Amino acid sequence: MSLYFVRHQHSAETCPAKNPEMGEMLLQHLSKANARKFGIELHGEAVLDGQHTLVLILEAEEKEYVEQFMTPFAQAGSVEIMPASACEQVVARAGC
Repeated sequence: MSLYFVRHQHSAETCPAKNPEMGEMLLQHLSKANARKFGIELHGEAVLDGQHTLVLILEAEEKEYVEQFMTPFAQAGSVEIMPASACEQVVARAGC
């Protein structure tokens, strides 16, 4: 499985958290159980306060799985999916 860092950004006007129903739907979508349905292991998530930015650390066999998982967020703003490595792997290969 490959590791991915994902960043989603949206404007204050399109912030899903402003709508209780949308916010609850996205919380359910971000659950570890739901992520597994997409073939994804969710390692962590956080929202950068005041920046309308969600960041995720995910693991998946294929980048396409991550793209599919992020579809609801793409409707509200941008989604960047970047390949990543654990620090241990970077040290083992002697460089970023």
